[in-house]
Amino acid sequence: MSGSTLAEVLGTGGWAHIELDLGGVMDKPAFMDRCSRALGLPDHFGRNWDALADCLTDLSWAPPVRGRLVVLSGWREFALAVPNDWSMAQEVFAEAADHWSGTDSELRIVLALGGSS
Repeated sequence: MSGSTLAEVLGTGGWAHIELDLGGVMDKPAFMDRCSRALGLPDHFGRNWDALADCLTDLSWAPPVRGRLVVLSGWREFALAVPNDWSMAQEVFAEAADHWSGTDSELRIVLALGGSS
């Protein structure tokens, strides 16, 4: 598969590849806005932790796929700027991934360890 991108490989297996770049995000409102755009959250998304958790555990608003891989990049700035919000984000993501684990529509969230892109 030389030359294939991650998105192409995932797409072949029926998975969606979602890039969530948090570069420059320094507070919760900006984090919620970035999540809303990157994840394509529905208009009723309330931009708070409970609403994010609800949207990630009820994907009826999203196109059906075999699974979703969300790659978080540029997250270190956010983690350092607002560690409590970063902790909440990690908890919401972990619980959503656990919710979908072993189902026909997995959700995996990984942290990119390279640069912010």
